[in-house]
Amino acid sequence: MTELRDLTPHTAIAGEQAQRGQRQRKQLRTFLPEMTALERMLAEAPMQVESRVVDHVAMDDLQLPIYRVDIGSARPEAPAVLLVGGVHGLERIGSQVVMAWLDGLLKRLAWDEQLAALLERVHVTVLPILNPGGMYLNQRSNPSGVDLMRNAPITAQDRSAFLLGGQRLSRRLPWYIGDPEQGMEVENQALETVIRELLPGRSFSVALDCHSGFGWQDQIWFPYAYRRRPMRRIAAVMALKLIWEQAYPNHDYKFEPQSRHYLTHGDLWDYFYKQINRDNPGVFLPLTLEMGSWRWIRKRPRQLFRLDGLFNPLVPHRHKRVLRTHLTWIDFLLNAAASHRNWLPEREQEAMLREAAIMHWYRDSI
Repeated sequence: MTELRDLTPHTAIAGEQAQRGQRQRKQLRTFLPEMTALERMLAEAPMQVESRVVDHVAMDDLQLPIYRVDIGSARPEAPAVLLVGGVHGLERIGSQVVMAWLDGLLKRLAWDEQLAALLERVHVTVLPILNPGGMYLNQRSNPSGVDLMRNAPITAQDRSAFLLGGQRLSRRLPWYIGDPEQGMEVENQALETVIRELLPGRSFSVALDCHSGFGWQDQIWFPYAYRRRPMRRIAAVMALKLIWEQAYPNHDYKFEPQSRHYLTHGDLWDYFYKQINRDNPGVFLPLTLEMGSWRWIRKRPRQLFRLDGLFNPLVPHRHKRVLRTHLTWIDFLLNAAASHRNWLPEREQEAMLREAAIMHWYRDSI
């Protein structure tokens, strides 16, 4: 029998929309069309899809919701996939990729029996727009000027990149850390609430956070960003990389720890990884999809004259290509989570893969 939730219609969406006046609805359509599209998608979602508002972000006379979408097995021990988009407001393509995948999934629920069977074995949680205020303002930070990816209470163990690694000088400069010791920003607190509710007690879970704005190639980053030594679960990352490459040998992703590029203070996924894997026996793998946006600029240099052109593909055919490029990777994560017992290493295999991972990624740094 299916474990999918049988829920009433999405009253959270209807309630949010009912509270907005005509002027506010127009503002959203103009400055945050992703929110309008998301609410339309969720209002039309099948009954077995749960959507709720985790928190709100105050933006002028608007209260912008942070939506959470849940699909799949209700069993608390089932493996989980967490998808996050829009951590940086300028990187709209991250939210758009997550929403493109989610929209396809919701449409397939009406006819795809194999998908329904898969969702009986795995739980999916999606936060498509974590930083709605930053996206509304078309800025990297949240409305308070804080870079959400530099806002966790964790400090780099070695010298971080100047400014880029996080700075406390001014919220007017990019990469501002804020004051995480006094509590993370509301958006990150909302994410932490979801993670602490969702992940403990599960044998396996994986998160994918979608970003852009760096590099010539699409990259899959994993912890750490605050130190150059390997994470404790590095063998599981290597095993995931290997089964991906076996199934899709012609892929174009480069797998690396973020520390290969630069160290940062306050990395969210370093913080959550340490918290979850310290307190729970299961495996939690947080991954970041860093889309190689420099290629879009090389192909269309005039994008440099637009702020959003540094982070998003502006040509329609290229935008469509990016939206469909990453669907296979997200589908793979869903299947890998559901079947994690078939590939997650144990004992001797774990030791062997850990050694292989260290030789592959860390031989120059440890």
